[in-house]
Amino acid sequence: MRHVLFAMSVATTLAVPTGASAAETVAISCGTVGKEFELCKQGSEAWAKKTGNEVKLVSGPTDASEQLTVFQQQLSAGSSDIDVFRVDIIWPGILGAHFIDLKPYISDDVVQQHFPAIVKNNTVDGKLVAMPWFTDAGVLYYRSDLLEKHGQKAPTTWEELAATAKLVQDAERKAGNNKMVGFVFEAKAAETLTCNALEWIDSFGGGSIVADDGKVTIDNPKAVKALQTAASWIGTISPQGVLNYEEEGARGVFQSGNAVFMRNWPYAWALSQAPDSPVKGKVAVVALPKGGADGKSSGTLGGWNLAVSKYSKHQKAAADLVKYLTSSEEQKRRAIQGSFNPTITSLYKDPEVLKANPFFGTLLDTFTNAVARPAKVTGAKYSRVSSDFRNAVHSVLSGSGKPEEKLKDLQKKLTSMSKKGKW
Repeated sequence: MRHVLFAMSVATTLAVPTGASAAETVAISCGTVGKEFELCKQGSEAWAKKTGNEVKLVSGPTDASEQLTVFQQQLSAGSSDIDVFRVDIIWPGILGAHFIDLKPYISDDVVQQHFPAIVKNNTVDGKLVAMPWFTDAGVLYYRSDLLEKHGQKAPTTWEELAATAKLVQDAERKAGNNKMVGFVFEAKAAETLTCNALEWIDSFGGGSIVADDGKVTIDNPKAVKALQTAASWIGTISPQGVLNYEEEGARGVFQSGNAVFMRNWPYAWALSQAPDSPVKGKVAVVALPKGGADGKSSGTLGGWNLAVSKYSKHQKAAADLVKYLTSSEEQKRRAIQGSFNPTITSLYKDPEVLKANPFFGTLLDTFTNAVARPAKVTGAKYSRVSSDFRNAVHSVLSGSGKPEEKLKDLQKKLTSMSKKGKW
């Protein structure tokens, strides 16, 4: 494995008051996209100062699939190197057996403050294996100044997006900005492409790859139409480079001022509005476009949770760190400073949170009704399902395969993998 987890920062050792129990060192995995590592560090160190314990921060690959592979290796070996794991919304069914039940450590009234759907997602065999930390759904960013300049409105369909993106892109290039592109998104053959492509397909009414009953549904005309639409963007409104973009690649182009539209997660908002951002005050956020007049707006459900390893030698302290980091106070701080969507419903009415993130209130439906990847129904096989799906999509986008052929092949492969719906 080329990417390995490594300690990035260790908090200053804190003195333990005389007569108090010895300090424990709790290792926590933190994300590295945008401000995530910085905010994880601040929150963890605040907990350490409050409790007299110490924290060690660990980071890993930005690619969630690569990170999952590393975590699976560590947990399968019974390693105690990491106490608190940062867990993707699709991982509880895959890794849950390696985590402790958090119910004895976090009261029901606290748990019930969070979105019920996420709590349900994180409950495996009756055990709460992870606490909701922040939620996510794909959204559309656009240059409000450029749309106004060229007399355009925010698009409501993918067709409108393509037309507006081409118009503004061409006009800006003619005016002297040869770097301007119409639309950037995440099309690297990684989990991020699974998220993007699921949004396109669901917006056209093409389903979610595998239905809740376990039946593979990906080979259908609406899914084909969705991929045809996306493939038409490459080389017209989207550069070939998007085929290698993850979230930060797309954000880099958009925030530099060289893209009209961007699909990304809410975290990019705070960074776009930073004092040194070239697009500060020039950006707006709306729901992703619909797949035509009879389609719908669809954002893939994302988000991350915190779990405690059952191999941890500091389970009580680790659970207390999880409780602290997922609290209302900490989620509010992260929302204001980093645009990380809270999982606590009441915070979507908090004036300070809404001031920092104006779109949180208007897009609440997007966040609460996001389309889920088929991780729960496919269980331990989800990683293979996602890999086969995104590789098929990537082939279509890169021009090396036709959508109808790739989806037909994918349907056969997934059906065989599922053993006729029995995952």
